[in-house]
Amino acid sequence: MTNAEPMDRQAVYDDYARARQTFHRLLAGASKDDLARPTRSTKWTNQQLLWHMLFGYMVVRALLILVRVFGRLPRRASKMFARVLNAATVAFDLVNYLGPCGAVTVFNPRRMGAAFDRVTGSLQRRLAAESETDLARGMHYPVRWDPFFKDFMTLADIYRYPTQHFDFHHRQLTLRRDSAGG
Repeated sequence: MTNAEPMDRQAVYDDYARARQTFHRLLAGASKDDLARPTRSTKWTNQQLLWHMLFGYMVVRALLILVRVFGRLPRRASKMFARVLNAATVAFDLVNYLGPCGAVTVFNPRRMGAAFDRVTGSLQRRLAAESETDLARGMHYPVRWDPFFKDFMTLADIYRYPTQHFDFHHRQLTLRRDSAGG
Protein backbone atom coordinates (compact mmCIF):
# COMPACT_ATOMS: atom_id res chain seq x y z
CA MET A 1 0.00 0.00 0.00
CA THR A 2 1.22 3.48 -0.76
CA ASN A 3 0.00 6.84 0.48
CA ALA A 4 -1.64 7.30 -2.95
CA GLU A 5 -3.95 4.34 -2.36
CA PRO A 6 -6.30 4.94 0.56
CA MET A 7 -7.30 1.86 2.50
CA ASP A 8 -10.81 0.56 1.88
CA ARG A 9 -11.94 0.86 5.48
CA GLN A 10 -15.49 -0.19 4.65
CA ALA A 11 -14.20 -3.52 3.34
CA VAL A 12 -12.45 -4.13 6.67
CA TYR A 13 -15.58 -3.12 8.63
CA ASP A 14 -17.62 -5.49 6.46
CA ASP A 15 -15.14 -8.31 7.04
CA TYR A 16 -15.29 -7.76 10.81
CA ALA A 17 -19.10 -7.78 10.71
CA ARG A 18 -19.14 -10.99 8.65
CA ALA A 19 -16.67 -12.66 11.03
CA ARG A 20 -18.70 -11.50 14.05
CA GLN A 21 -21.91 -12.91 12.55
CA THR A 22 -20.17 -16.17 11.66
CA PHE A 23 -18.60 -16.47 15.12
CA HIS A 24 -21.96 -16.01 16.85
CA ARG A 25 -23.61 -18.52 14.49
CA LEU A 26 -20.86 -21.06 15.22
CA LEU A 27 -21.20 -20.59 18.97
CA ALA A 28 -25.01 -20.70 18.92
CA GLY A 29 -25.13 -23.88 16.85
CA ALA A 30 -22.45 -25.80 18.74
CA SER A 31 -23.39 -28.41 21.32
CA LYS A 32 -21.11 -29.36 24.20
CA ASP A 33 -20.07 -32.43 22.17
CA ASP A 34 -19.36 -30.25 19.12
CA LEU A 35 -17.12 -27.98 21.17
CA ALA A 36 -15.19 -30.94 22.59
CA ARG A 37 -14.61 -32.55 19.16
CA PRO A 38 -11.07 -32.42 17.68
CA THR A 39 -10.46 -30.05 14.76
CA ARG A 40 -8.90 -30.68 11.36
CA SER A 41 -5.11 -30.32 11.21
CA THR A 42 -4.68 -28.92 14.74
CA LYS A 43 -4.28 -30.41 18.20
CA TRP A 44 -7.12 -28.27 19.55
CA THR A 45 -10.77 -28.95 20.17
CA ASN A 46 -13.36 -26.84 18.39
CA GLN A 47 -13.80 -24.70 21.50
CA GLN A 48 -10.06 -24.11 21.79
CA LEU A 49 -9.82 -23.22 18.10
CA LEU A 50 -12.77 -20.84 18.40
CA TRP A 51 -10.96 -19.08 21.22
CA HIS A 52 -7.79 -18.95 19.10
CA MET A 53 -9.84 -17.35 16.30
CA LEU A 54 -11.04 -14.72 18.79
CA PHE A 55 -7.49 -14.22 20.02
CA GLY A 56 -6.41 -13.38 16.46
CA TYR A 57 -8.46 -10.19 16.84
CA MET A 58 -7.28 -9.57 20.40
CA VAL A 59 -3.60 -9.73 19.47
CA VAL A 60 -4.06 -7.02 16.85
CA ARG A 61 -4.31 -4.44 19.64
CA ALA A 62 -0.72 -5.26 20.66
CA LEU A 63 0.42 -5.37 17.04
CA LEU A 64 -0.97 -1.86 16.50
CA ILE A 65 1.26 -0.56 19.29
CA LEU A 66 4.31 -2.27 17.79
CA VAL A 67 3.66 -0.73 14.37
CA ARG A 68 3.24 2.72 15.93
CA VAL A 69 6.62 2.38 17.64
CA PHE A 70 8.65 0.56 14.99
CA GLY A 71 7.00 2.44 12.12
CA ARG A 72 8.74 5.60 13.31
CA LEU A 73 12.16 3.96 13.71
CA PRO A 74 14.61 2.99 11.00
CA ARG A 75 13.48 -0.22 9.28
CA ARG A 76 16.55 -2.10 10.50
CA ALA A 77 15.18 -1.85 14.07
CA SER A 78 12.06 -3.84 13.25
CA LYS A 79 14.09 -6.19 11.03
CA MET A 80 16.29 -7.05 14.04
CA PHE A 81 13.23 -7.38 16.27
CA ALA A 82 11.60 -9.76 13.77
CA ARG A 83 14.79 -11.85 13.63
CA VAL A 84 14.80 -12.19 17.43
CA LEU A 85 11.13 -13.22 17.40
CA ASN A 86 11.75 -15.72 14.58
CA ALA A 87 14.54 -17.25 16.68
CA ALA A 88 11.98 -17.74 19.48
CA THR A 89 9.47 -19.57 17.27
CA VAL A 90 9.61 -22.83 19.27
CA ALA A 91 8.68 -21.01 22.49
CA PHE A 92 6.01 -19.00 20.65
CA ASP A 93 4.47 -22.18 19.21
CA LEU A 94 4.23 -23.73 22.68
CA VAL A 95 2.57 -20.64 24.18
CA ASN A 96 0.32 -20.32 21.11
CA TYR A 97 -0.84 -23.91 21.63
CA LEU A 98 -1.24 -23.80 25.42
CA GLY A 99 -3.03 -20.43 25.50
CA PRO A 100 -6.34 -21.71 24.09
CA CYS A 101 -6.11 -24.85 26.24
CA GLY A 102 -6.17 -22.70 29.37
CA ALA A 103 -8.35 -19.90 28.04
CA VAL A 104 -11.39 -22.11 27.48
CA THR A 105 -11.47 -22.87 31.20
CA VAL A 106 -12.32 -19.18 31.69
CA PHE A 107 -13.95 -18.21 28.38
CA ASN A 108 -17.12 -20.18 27.83
CA PRO A 109 -19.00 -19.67 24.53
CA ARG A 110 -21.11 -16.82 25.94
CA ARG A 111 -18.05 -14.94 27.16
CA MET A 112 -16.23 -15.61 23.86
CA GLY A 113 -19.12 -14.08 21.91
CA ALA A 114 -19.18 -10.98 24.10
CA ALA A 115 -15.38 -10.63 23.86
CA PHE A 116 -15.54 -10.96 20.06
CA ASP A 117 -18.06 -8.12 19.90
CA ARG A 118 -15.94 -5.91 22.18
CA VAL A 119 -12.66 -6.47 20.38
CA THR A 120 -14.00 -6.06 16.84
CA GLY A 121 -15.91 -2.94 17.90
CA SER A 122 -12.73 -1.53 19.43
CA LEU A 123 -10.73 -2.28 16.27
CA GLN A 124 -13.38 -0.61 14.11
CA ARG A 125 -13.29 2.53 16.24
CA ARG A 126 -9.50 2.63 16.13
CA LEU A 127 -9.46 2.13 12.37
CA ALA A 128 -11.94 4.98 11.91
CA ALA A 129 -9.54 7.31 13.74
CA GLU A 130 -6.38 6.33 11.79
CA SER A 131 -4.83 8.74 9.31
CA GLU A 132 -3.78 7.49 5.88
CA THR A 133 -0.19 8.34 6.82
CA ASP A 134 -0.37 6.11 9.89
CA LEU A 135 -2.02 3.29 7.92
CA ALA A 136 0.95 3.36 5.52
CA ARG A 137 3.52 2.97 8.35
CA GLY A 138 4.87 -0.50 8.80
CA MET A 139 7.46 -2.82 10.22
CA HIS A 140 9.05 -6.22 9.71
CA TYR A 141 7.32 -9.24 11.24
CA PRO A 142 8.40 -12.74 12.31
CA VAL A 143 7.27 -14.71 9.25
CA ARG A 144 7.76 -18.04 11.05
CA TRP A 145 5.06 -17.17 13.60
CA ASP A 146 2.04 -17.04 11.34
CA PRO A 147 1.35 -17.89 7.68
CA PHE A 148 -0.31 -14.49 7.24
CA PHE A 149 2.65 -12.47 8.50
CA LYS A 150 4.64 -10.99 5.66
CA ASP A 151 8.20 -9.81 6.04
CA PHE A 152 6.96 -6.20 6.06
CA MET A 153 3.42 -5.20 7.00
CA THR A 154 1.73 -1.83 7.23
CA LEU A 155 -0.78 -0.79 9.85
CA ALA A 156 -3.45 -1.29 7.17
CA ASP A 157 -2.22 -4.89 6.72
CA ILE A 158 -2.51 -5.46 10.46
CA TYR A 159 -6.15 -4.35 10.46
CA ARG A 160 -6.81 -6.92 7.69
CA TYR A 161 -4.84 -9.72 9.36
CA PRO A 162 -7.32 -11.03 11.97
CA THR A 163 -10.02 -11.85 9.43
CA GLN A 164 -7.53 -13.73 7.24
CA HIS A 165 -6.55 -15.70 10.35
CA PHE A 166 -10.23 -16.23 11.25
CA ASP A 167 -11.20 -17.48 7.77
CA PHE A 168 -8.24 -19.90 7.66
CA HIS A 169 -9.11 -21.47 11.01
CA HIS A 170 -12.85 -21.49 10.30
CA ARG A 171 -12.13 -24.19 7.69
CA GLN A 172 -10.48 -26.35 10.38
CA LEU A 173 -13.53 -26.52 12.63
CA THR A 174 -15.44 -29.79 12.76
CA LEU A 175 -18.73 -28.47 14.09
CA ARG A 176 -21.99 -29.87 12.77
CA ARG A 177 -22.70 -28.90 9.18
CA ASP A 178 -25.55 -26.52 10.11
CA SER A 179 -23.48 -24.53 12.64
CA ALA A 180 -20.36 -24.41 10.48
CA GLY A 181 -22.29 -23.05 7.54
CA GLY A 182 -21.18 -25.56 4.99
